[in-house]
Amino acid sequence: MSRMINTLYIHCADTPNGRTLFSGTPSSPGYTTPAMEIDKWHKARGFKRLPNWRSRQNPHLAAIGYHFVIHTSGVVETGRHLDEVGAQVKDHNAASIGICLVGRDKFTTEQWVTLDNLVEHLRELYPLATVKGHYQTDAAKTCPNFDVPGWMDSGMPDSNHILT
Repeated sequence: MSRMINTLYIHCADTPNGRTLFSGTPSSPGYTTPAMEIDKWHKARGFKRLPNWRSRQNPHLAAIGYHFVIHTSGVVETGRHLDEVGAQVKDHNAASIGICLVGRDKFTTEQWVTLDNLVEHLRELYPLATVKGHYQTDAAKTCPNFDVPGWMDSGMPDSNHILT
């Protein structure tokens, strides 16, 4: 790891709760995963990944700004390389890692478990990093639509934010 990371930012995709973002089947020509769908959105917004980073990890993702995407099933899909600067929190990308939950404000139990495990792992790699929601840096944002400091303090998600 070569970047100095001081913050792990949690985001949401702002998609309908429970929507998987998968399209087609793995063998079909139009198949997309959540990271591939988000990559399209970020490309449309003008985000770009440098060729040297694309050659190191996920060459099929040209623009995704996040480092991780957590599917509704709890599966983690990688986006940018951990040493690659993200495109997820304006003016705070150089020293941060971005994690995106698929959904808007209700997440599956599997997503909560995965988020907890991923944050725990990343805090082992970056022990000085704090964990924040996107909204804590940009007052115009509500993402990920739950109290991140409260979640960190309690170690468990608020039951109001579990998709049933």
